[in-house]
Amino acid sequence: MSRQIAVIGLGLIGGSIAMGLKEFEDFKRVGVDVSQPTLRYALEQGIVDQVCEDPREALAQAEALEVQAVQVEAQLSAGLPRLQSSALELNASLGLLTQAKRELDAGSLVTDVCGVKGAIVDAARTLPSSVSFLGGHPMAGTEFSGIQHALPNMFQGAHYILTPDEGTQPEHLALMERVARHLGCADVVRTTPEQHDAIIAYTSQMMHIIAVSVCDDPSLFAYQGFEGDSFRGCTRVAALDVPLWTQLFSLNAPALTQALETLEDNLRLYRQVIQSGDTRQLADKLGFS
Repeated sequence: MSRQIAVIGLGLIGGSIAMGLKEFEDFKRVGVDVSQPTLRYALEQGIVDQVCEDPREALAQAEALEVQAVQVEAQLSAGLPRLQSSALELNASLGLLTQAKRELDAGSLVTDVCGVKGAIVDAARTLPSSVSFLGGHPMAGTEFSGIQHALPNMFQGAHYILTPDEGTQPEHLALMERVARHLGCADVVRTTPEQHDAIIAYTSQMMHIIAVSVCDDPSLFAYQGFEGDSFRGCTRVAALDVPLWTQLFSLNAPALTQALETLEDNLRLYRQVIQSGDTRQLADKLGFS
């Protein structure tokens, strides 16, 4: 009898995960989403083997779970500007973990692909000891959203971050490493939730803050039409989903605050040396010396 993987949230990343897991060992892919058109599309296109609208029903039969943070993850790793209106938000993902404890069988594995690990790991503590949680984050995405843009090779060459702890079952860690290989990931990186969140604060969240800050300048409209590639690259992720990113920034506040404080210090030093007119010192700073 085949085992089941429930992929909850069939957006860009959830759909890509489901596509990438085609013919993965003996697992049947069960797609779960609040949108009937999405479920219909997923089934018609062979993205999943079975669909289900009720996550509780899917959880009761699944041996591995991707929570709705899959959609959030795309936003973090690729700087996507919008989130599908039909998608559950991060708070729903946290609530799903609480709900899962009543539905999952002993020995089940719960994993996520959210770009903030600390809050998810804390929520996962509500799961019974008989259910294993392993935080995950495949570092991939595109500028699009929705299952129509899902790709079977989305994770080709990507890093797959896992945050195991002392309670992680070796067989579950091995399963996720096989999942990553099947998806085409370049490697699996093991780290702690704290280190993961520090990385994401620096490499992703701070970049969004920078982009929004640049666009907060009234000169944005006065100088329209004179933007170069560097400006467009810097501000590409400024059109973000406000409720979603408010949650994400807030959940990762300690790490993001530290990253922003360091950035503020660096910017202040550049401003001071430019004001001083000391070109030698400026050249030294620009040369990282």
